[in-house]
Amino acid sequence: MHVLDLPHKSQDYLKAIFDLHEWGDDRATLGKIAERLGQRTSTTSEGIKRLAKQGLVEHAPYADVVLTDKGQELAVQIVRRHRLVETYLFHELGYGLDELHDEAEILEHAVSDRFLERISARMGHPQRDPHGDPIPSITGAVNVPEVLSLSDATCGALYLVDRISDRDPELLRYLRDRGVLPGVTLRMRERPYPELAELEIVGGCQPSASGARVQLPIQSLSAVLCEEATDHAETQGKAASHAETQGKAVSHTETQGKAASHAETSVRRNSNADAGLEDNDGAAMPGTGVMP
Repeated sequence: MHVLDLPHKSQDYLKAIFDLHEWGDDRATLGKIAERLGQRTSTTSEGIKRLAKQGLVEHAPYADVVLTDKGQELAVQIVRRHRLVETYLFHELGYGLDELHDEAEILEHAVSDRFLERISARMGHPQRDPHGDPIPSITGAVNVPEVLSLSDATCGALYLVDRISDRDPELLRYLRDRGVLPGVTLRMRERPYPELAELEIVGGCQPSASGARVQLPIQSLSAVLCEEATDHAETQGKAASHAETQGKAVSHTETQGKAASHAETSVRRNSNADAGLEDNDGAAMPGTGVMP
């Protein structure tokens, strides 16, 4: 069976279960799956029953949902599709980090295997997507390093950011704009308030950000997965492997900033024109002090 033989919603269930386990949540309950897919638990229960009848999951009443070997194989297929599409949108089409997930959620169900392998070859068969998530190989192999959530980090210790969650676009933009990206080394500092964590950027691909401090609500710490940065040489090597993606993310941020500046200028020009403050060549009208 190929994953595209399944209904789109069944594909989403398999991917959600896979993601829950990959992100360190050993329990894929009906409630957590429903929350991830934005639907009612009763709806999720019916969908999981259908997958169980197909031999793709195991689920006893009130127990966790577990992928069977066949379910795992199909889940890896849709995860590969999702992450390759995200990577292509990012590197080839200029999508921002916070735009990738929702677009890939649509395209992952539609593209052919031929298209998928063509874009993989064009990008040099990437091993990570722009958020740092490992991309399964065409044979289904997934290289998942041992990581921990920042919510489990120790004050004063150093951590290398391995990946950041794509579930919350607003949080993703906040992290991106402050340089918290895959490949960056952080130090967990003492909390200024019980419900607020503080991170210090101590290394990575943005020298200008070194020493910067970033504050996060403690409930957002689980959106960042890290490795303990104990070996400097090893840490530098892993950081370098993220360098291209991180540099691209910074480039997107700068481009978006320039676009916003152009938009602001355009609005100002239109406003000035409406008020009769701007002449035909865009220069400020004498005596107004208003520049385009």
